[in-house]
Amino acid sequence: MLGTLTKGVWNLRIRDDGSEQRVCVRTGREFIQLRHRQPGCSQVVVRDNPNEVVIQYTCRGNGYGRTSIRREGNGLVQIESQGIADGTPFSISGEARHSGKC
Repeated sequence: MLGTLTKGVWNLRIRDDGSEQRVCVRTGREFIQLRHRQPGCSQVVVRDNPNEVVIQYTCRGNGYGRTSIRREGNGLVQIESQGIADGTPFSISGEARHSGKC
């Protein structure tokens, strides 16, 4: 499912605090590790349907997470992610919309 997302800049709005960030999407996998930006984390696809993907990942020495991404249209996805980063639990609920080219 991630490979079918529109490439380019997406604006991600986090519901909990209202913060926003821009994500340049090239493969769609950029949405998986929002709290673990380092490379080299192992990832396991739990579910991959035409409109939803769930991925569990582990970043050795820095925690783990589980992310669900649900496509509502070519330019709109819902993202839920939770896990442990730097020894602290996190939970993210957000919405991302395609807004243009990177």
